[in-house]
Amino acid sequence: MTPEYKAEKEASVSFLGGGGIWEINYVTVIAPRGDVTDDFIEVAAFLWALLQTRQSFFKPYSIPAAFTDFLLQCGTILFATTVYAGAPQALLGLLLLPGVAVFLQPRVENKQTPRPPIHDRTNGKPKGSDDPDPNQELDPLPIKPYITTYRGAMMIITCTSILAVDFKVFPRRFAKTESFGTSLMDLGVGSFVYAAGVIAARQQLKAQSRGSTSVIEGLKTAMRHSLPLVVLGLIRLWSVKSLNYVEHVSEYGVHWNFFFTLALLAPVTAILQPVLRRLPSYGALTFFIACVYECVLYFTPDLKSYIILSGRKDGDWLSQNREGVFSFIGYFAIFIAGMGTGMTILKRESGSGTTDEAKEADLLNEDEEWLADVLGGSTQNESTGADLNKPAEPKPNMNVPNPDPLGLIWIAQSNDDSVFLAKWTVIWFILSGWAMWHYGPHLFVSRRMANLAYIVWVCAFNTTQLLLFNVVERVMFPNIHKATDKRTERQRVQDATSRVMQAFNRNGLALFLLANLLTGLINMTVKTLHMTDVQAMAILLGYIATLCGVGLALDHYDISIKI
Repeated sequence: MTPEYKAEKEASVSFLGGGGIWEINYVTVIAPRGDVTDDFIEVAAFLWALLQTRQSFFKPYSIPAAFTDFLLQCGTILFATTVYAGAPQALLGLLLLPGVAVFLQPRVENKQTPRPPIHDRTNGKPKGSDDPDPNQELDPLPIKPYITTYRGAMMIITCTSILAVDFKVFPRRFAKTESFGTSLMDLGVGSFVYAAGVIAARQQLKAQSRGSTSVIEGLKTAMRHSLPLVVLGLIRLWSVKSLNYVEHVSEYGVHWNFFFTLALLAPVTAILQPVLRRLPSYGALTFFIACVYECVLYFTPDLKSYIILSGRKDGDWLSQNREGVFSFIGYFAIFIAGMGTGMTILKRESGSGTTDEAKEADLLNEDEEWLADVLGGSTQNESTGADLNKPAEPKPNMNVPNPDPLGLIWIAQSNDDSVFLAKWTVIWFILSGWAMWHYGPHLFVSRRMANLAYIVWVCAFNTTQLLLFNVVERVMFPNIHKATDKRTERQRVQDATSRVMQAFNRNGLALFLLANLLTGLINMTVKTLHMTDVQAMAILLGYIATLCGVGLALDHYDISIKI
């Protein structure tokens, strides 16, 4: 890479101000105005679910099904952020018209599942069966397709953007901002950290279920998971310096990079676990950290100027890497918010599955509805003398005042995913409006400092995305977690999950590493800034298809690469 071209590349990503916040964050799924890039993710997810529920299009998962899956999940994101960035209505129409056509087609009937075996009325178990197989017990931390879709979409848009930004077909308003502003890639960095927090909650929930609360043990586990990220950060640092690769120093600093930020999150969280376990709300802690950090930025003389404007002194490690050091506080707050979300939505909802008492009642009353129909609608209460002689239950006193007329207590205490996500979506949007608009401190979003406005914006966006994916799942696949055994639930989850999204979710960090390697290789071999839109799209399609193919192959052979 010649010095002239390197300077041209650095200039293409420097001093950018981003775009409008609602251009990225507008939450109406089919909004026809503006460049609503991320809305297409929900539209594509809904179209995939429509194809699956009405046509069983992805069963079996043939080559045409895989190609369609790739176009919906990867192609939609790629085209929405490049050639259709200025005309989102056209791409929206291309997505919705097939959806209407699929909806108008007659539904493909699924094969009827066989009737369960006749049960022994003595003990409510199948005749000849022993104790229930423990492997069939429902998992307290079930796999939820909407979370898989959320993380898969986040990984796809991240991997797409890190290469697409090097081409002119990618709008500059989507690239990372210099100091202040909002952009798609700014949001992607924070969303990556938030999603990492959501998944980190699974380890915390497992530790709680085992009764393991040792800080030392948790710190050892965190260090073991962070070590590969430190190694990746050192490899990236060495490769950038030795190959004279393009680097935007004001992003994280001279030596710092995103891998180091990710590596520090888990150990710091492990150290603070004794405090976190005693807090009623992770979200409240996030906002507290963000407010304290913002106060430090505001009241410390010249601290903002030091982070953004001051020179980098040779031999002064802090001045050379100040962006990475100070922004870590904001990213840690985002990680805590994601963990708080995961601590609720990763658990099984109280209304899902079937309790042992309910299962036994179903077994004993299996033929009661048929008998009631034959006898002219008689029910057990009408046909059994014992039940007729049973004293009537006292009627509730209608004069007792309702202690929760607005349902606020129920909303606060509910562990239903939709209620929880809707609650925190409203909270984070209110806090975002307070932080950025005229009735609050009127802050400007800064990814470079990861300030209060950036933290609440990222949290609002991600809770909204999770809520929308959850709504799609509830509408299109309402019976996923109503199974009474693990095998049935696993099959329903598989039927409701895109293989592409599952592949990116399963080996996300490995694919992210591969995406970084391919991005470096492409930038070292071709002059991306000098390519036409057609040439750029050909390379980008081949790039994302390679990532998708590798991910699908790993998933097909049941390979999980843990980094």
